[in-house]
Amino acid sequence: MKPGLQFRLNQQLTLTPQLQQAIRLLQLSQLELEAELRQIAEGNPLLEFEEEAAPGETAEESFSATPAEAPTVDHDADDGADWNEPDTPAEAPIDFSLGSGASSGSRTEEDFEPQNVAPETLAEHLLWQLNLTPLSTRQRLIATVIIDALNADGYLAEGIEGVLAALPADLRASVDEVEAVRRQLQRFDPTGIASLDLRDCLQVQLEQFDAGTPHRGLALQIVAGELELLARNDIARLARKLRACEDEVAGAALLIRSLDPRPGAALDATPVEYVAPDVYAYKEGSRWKVSLNPDCQPRLGLNQHYCSLIAQARGEDASWMRGQLQEARWLIKSLESRAETLMKVADAIVRRQSAFLDYGPEAMHPLVLREVAEEVGMHESTISRVTTRKYIHTPRGTFELKYFFSSGVSTEDGGGASATAIQAMIKKLIDAEDPRKPLSDQALAEELNRKGIQVARRTVAKYREALRIPSSSERQRAS
Repeated sequence: MKPGLQFRLNQQLTLTPQLQQAIRLLQLSQLELEAELRQIAEGNPLLEFEEEAAPGETAEESFSATPAEAPTVDHDADDGADWNEPDTPAEAPIDFSLGSGASSGSRTEEDFEPQNVAPETLAEHLLWQLNLTPLSTRQRLIATVIIDALNADGYLAEGIEGVLAALPADLRASVDEVEAVRRQLQRFDPTGIASLDLRDCLQVQLEQFDAGTPHRGLALQIVAGELELLARNDIARLARKLRACEDEVAGAALLIRSLDPRPGAALDATPVEYVAPDVYAYKEGSRWKVSLNPDCQPRLGLNQHYCSLIAQARGEDASWMRGQLQEARWLIKSLESRAETLMKVADAIVRRQSAFLDYGPEAMHPLVLREVAEEVGMHESTISRVTTRKYIHTPRGTFELKYFFSSGVSTEDGGGASATAIQAMIKKLIDAEDPRKPLSDQALAEELNRKGIQVARRTVAKYREALRIPSSSERQRAS
């Protein structure tokens, strides 16, 4: 074959390192972004956080916003957000010496940061009681193994066999010995801990009541063999089987329902996680506006001391420092782009869902990523990244930006109703129903059809299950 030259014309999209970095920062949550920036700042001496800045240094090239200077988007404004920050001197360091400012004797409790004590776990609470109980060394070891085997609800799910398998082989404990220690633990606080099942848990709690407690004996009979009828709330059949009047059975059922079926859950040490919103939505006059949360924006800037050393550096050191300076500027630019994109998307969402902010979930409009992408001039994948794990605080609560996106169902007038609005309507109908005659899924569908929303029974069932609302038969038994 004869060699020759050929010309080809094609288009190719190349992701530069700067674009890759901007995309990565865009999809990170606020906590992940903070951790990522601190890791980058540790490897780049020209980057520093604002709280680490030297006294008197200006924030000329830093990306930060105080509450008074936070960028704000007005729905009626045509101009973009202004990201130019005025030069403000850094705050002077606080002098904590005894001779300056307020004396130590004049400090109040508000001057000190509260220190939350770690919550007591279920195991710690039981071990504390175990140390106060007169038991032999052998029994104490068995009790410790049982406590370690309890699940989050306080049940011994592994059973006696699991405890025997976890005990040292040279202990040679018997089933009766382990059962005796377990019975003692059941009387600890909370009562019913270390039970094998629900029947065992309720029975030991009833046994703790005084013998003269009304309906105690009848409640013990129900727990011993008629829990299924109690779950169906079939009082009449329970009365016939136990040969008691319905009023007495109803009193016993009320006593049983006052017990705790999950005694260990009261000491759940799972920490409560709080969400810091990235954006605020607020109403000014008749217009909804959005603004960035200044406390969630990274206060990152250039270290002016190291920047001044670049002119004095020579050779490889100068080349390395210039490269670090360029990377630092790219990072700050990426953060500005991230904030600007977040503002644009949040503004578009608030504009589309202003009815929800005014009237509640029933006024939510159908919204998909494509509609917001076309409005802000971005790709759908970008909208997906910027709405994931980003939160907006509104007068109706704090929501993830993805909450405002939902599919729609057609209405009689040719419009659409979002899935969120339909779920809110279903919940409202169920809350207003007669407990003795709860609405079935078919009845709910017919009621929505009368309101002009064309929805099938299966769709209603799907939305009801998403709301974790039981079926009509289960709601009737629970009433």
